[in-house]
Amino acid sequence: MNLHAVLTEVIPTLASLIEGIGVLIILYGCVKSLYLFIVDKLNLNNNQPKLELAKALAFSLEFKLAAEILKTVIIQTIDEFIVLSAIVILRVVLTVVIHWEIKSTNSEEGE
Repeated sequence: MNLHAVLTEVIPTLASLIEGIGVLIILYGCVKSLYLFIVDKLNLNNNQPKLELAKALAFSLEFKLAAEILKTVIIQTIDEFIVLSAIVILRVVLTVVIHWEIKSTNSEEGE
């Protein structure tokens, strides 16, 4: 059995596990943000729940991006490459936007 055949069998499972970790991080971030929001008596002016959720989303996107990078090893057609490229680009854009939001929120708190 050659290396490509082994990778073709193993990578989908690894990518799914890594994406699952990303989903768990999102879930954790949502629960923690909701808890902070409720503890603060549903105060919409408090940025802490928003920051916690944004950090969790950014962290989870890193795991999801890692899974997509792993998937590039087993691409066999140009159509798969195009779809995977679009997903990677969208996730990178989302990560940049979330990091920008975190930075701008932190700047507002510093004022």
